[in-house]
Amino acid sequence: MIGTRARETLHDRQSTARSLISLDDLSDAELFGIVQRSVAFAEHRANPGNSMGGLVAGMYFSRPSTRTRTSFAAGALRLGAGVLTLGPAELQLSTGETIEDTGRVLAGMLDILIARTAGDPAMLRDWARHGGMSVINAMTADEHPTQAIADLATLSQHFGGLAGLRILYVGEGNNTAAALALGLSRCPGVSFELRTPPGYGLSAKALKRAVASASRSGAIVTEEHDMSELPADLDVIYTTQWQTTGTTKPTADWRDTFAPFQVRQSLWRRSPRAVFMHDLPAHRGDEVTAEVLDGPASIAFTQAHNKMYSAMAVLEWSRGLQSFDNQGAGQ
Repeated sequence: MIGTRARETLHDRQSTARSLISLDDLSDAELFGIVQRSVAFAEHRANPGNSMGGLVAGMYFSRPSTRTRTSFAAGALRLGAGVLTLGPAELQLSTGETIEDTGRVLAGMLDILIARTAGDPAMLRDWARHGGMSVINAMTADEHPTQAIADLATLSQHFGGLAGLRILYVGEGNNTAAALALGLSRCPGVSFELRTPPGYGLSAKALKRAVASASRSGAIVTEEHDMSELPADLDVIYTTQWQTTGTTKPTADWRDTFAPFQVRQSLWRRSPRAVFMHDLPAHRGDEVTAEVLDGPASIAFTQAHNKMYSAMAVLEWSRGLQSFDNQGAGQ
């Protein structure tokens, strides 16, 4: 297997390499195919085998990561790939080498690059243009696509499907919220309501994209900036940490603005069967109480573990090992 992969030609590498910078890079068939493949891995119905034997995955993280970094490293190893870590201070980017030159070099040595940056996805887009290397967005300032895939897989596994779910998101309209909106907006009949603090909502661009996607699928995506008249009979209540990784708040009193958006047990009075989700890390006493995070409704740690299975599915897709061309929509 290793010898076969080692002999792979540049043409072969270019023809099989696919990059995931945004959920918009995936067709509906690809998105829901990756989700179902993730569930199959999580339920041990799919055998990872050695499908990526002989391939090399690079891990470039310029911001802290526990779940995403570990999930992709562990997932790549379970699929048979080698893993190489690249710290931000270890690349010549830190001494002034251009993004273009760095990308050209990495693309000649790596099959896959999983990257987390603090800024917009422009650098990842630039690197993805170099033939042969698949680039996977492990979080940029605007979107966290692989988190959304893990979330959709967790929802699909827990509920037996995605169509028709009623989901409330509470907290900052950050990159996780943007990706979740873009993913759920493709699911027929889903109602996704965001309650975000004033001044901390989804970007206008992300909300516009999600609403447009929802209009095509029959989903509903809405956003309000208070906690009054919350919907009842929810299936899911979701939150994220208030201080998004790699960001700072513009005002010193931001906690006063966020305080009404803490997820407390009282949110379950009108939705007693709802499950709780959190992308982690969590800060008990800030965005969520310990009673909720550690309570019986919480599936946050199942959600975290599913990140490895969704990473495996994304890795397979990125090298053309799974096509999902005929996969149905998010039923």
